[in-house]
Amino acid sequence: MDKAMPNWAFRGMSFFFRVRDTFEPRARVLQEVQLEPGFQVLDYGCGPGTYIPGIADRVTDRGRIYALDLHPLAVERVQALARRRGLDNVRTIRSDCQTGLPDESVDVVLLYDIFHMLSEPQDVLAELNRVLKPRGTLSVHDPHIDEQVIVGGVTQGRLFELKSKGQRTYRFRKL
Repeated sequence: MDKAMPNWAFRGMSFFFRVRDTFEPRARVLQEVQLEPGFQVLDYGCGPGTYIPGIADRVTDRGRIYALDLHPLAVERVQALARRRGLDNVRTIRSDCQTGLPDESVDVVLLYDIFHMLSEPQDVLAELNRVLKPRGTLSVHDPHIDEQVIVGGVTQGRLFELKSKGQRTYRFRKL
């Protein structure tokens, strides 16, 4: 499966995200996905955790956030972020595909800024389909690739269909 990028590259990416978030706050992306108090959310490919505070604000302490990444520094940064902010509902998962979560246990999966990096996207989508509740949402945001690649890539395995398109995200429902 996928290999973690070198630590120097992860640190550079994290710095770039901090700069990016100054001009394009992650809250603008999260506006397009319905997150409600009590929701179970999987941030797949969480990186340094730039979406975690916004998710936590929306799901409140009644919800749960699973932050998955294959890079050890990503997991460490999210754990530190959760401790600093007192987010007791954040759980980290270090993996390149399998979540370890129960079947149909997640309300929303965020696949943000990562789809273009997946070496085996259909394996990942199969796992996301497995953990997503029947009426759950897969929200995809990846400014590195165009709409045809995103929609075609997510729907080709016939696990998901496009539900709606926002200004920044694509929302899919499981089939």
